[in-house]
Amino acid sequence: MRAVHIESLDGPDSVQIVDIDEPAGRDDAVVIDVHAAGVAFPDALLSRGLYQYKPDLPFVPGSEIAGIVRSAPDGSGFAAGDRVAALTGMSDGMAEVAVVAPDAVFSLPDAVSLTAGAGLLFNDLTVHFALRERGRLAEGETVLVHGAAGGIGTSALRMAPVLGASRVIAVVSSEAKVEIARAAGATDVVLVVDENGRGWKDAVKELTGGRGVDVVVDPVGGDRFTDSIRSLAPSGRVLVLGFTGGEIPTVKVNRLLLNNVDVVGVGWGAWWMTRPGYLATQWAELEPLLASGELTAPEPSVFPLEKAGEAIASLENRTAAGKVVLELVR
Repeated sequence: MRAVHIESLDGPDSVQIVDIDEPAGRDDAVVIDVHAAGVAFPDALLSRGLYQYKPDLPFVPGSEIAGIVRSAPDGSGFAAGDRVAALTGMSDGMAEVAVVAPDAVFSLPDAVSLTAGAGLLFNDLTVHFALRERGRLAEGETVLVHGAAGGIGTSALRMAPVLGASRVIAVVSSEAKVEIARAAGATDVVLVVDENGRGWKDAVKELTGGRGVDVVVDPVGGDRFTDSIRSLAPSGRVLVLGFTGGEIPTVKVNRLLLNNVDVVGVGWGAWWMTRPGYLATQWAELEPLLASGELTAPEPSVFPLEKAGEAIASLENRTAAGKVVLELVR
């Protein structure tokens, strides 16, 4: 089968496309013919050996896929021919065949294409966990989203209104990303720095009449972090999802006392891996929303398998617009 290979830790430019043996099937696992595989920021980190998970070289990256079931064990709830999305862990997704435990496989509604399905799980389940479990999002609250044109960002813009937010403010780095954020569901869009030199914090304060926002979704970190805390309304929460900005910020905890605000870690993987059945609980809420169209499943930016390095690099250099997936079908 064809697969993406990371053979050295020199970054996305060193990614190779190779022919390797298919993984061995197991009696307790679902075998999936992969149509598309999602690309995520950890894949870029893995290509440089900078992620906390460090597989032995060489390895196949990729954590989420969508495709057609080839075979499945009795009692798994799946059968040959089913359209599914699945989580493969932190590796093995970017290949033509995947072998996955049934509890990490999810029926894909007909309303969702296979390319869109390949980009749903990692971001949507993370954001669902962030807003529902860790962020305690309540009906009528205002959510601010950093990195709003990226995968996590567009997922948050789509999902927050469905989960009760009455207003969703997107922060983007360029005019080119404004329409991406609006199309994903942003109520308002502000630039990190606008043409008049005004920063996003001041723009958000103006939009909210000085009150601030209830929840900040932050996958960026870096120098925005302190201003995110300053932008919170009383009892507000900053949700820490990652550090695509590069720098891991620190918190002066006295700032948390001033307005009774929270900085909340969002470690979705660490949560579901120690709570059997949690993924199924999440999908039970999200699948009917996707099937009905109440929660949209936008088409991602699609790269052919041969351009896997370019696709992974687009996450590292922050040129990606929305979710990025690799298409593996010939």
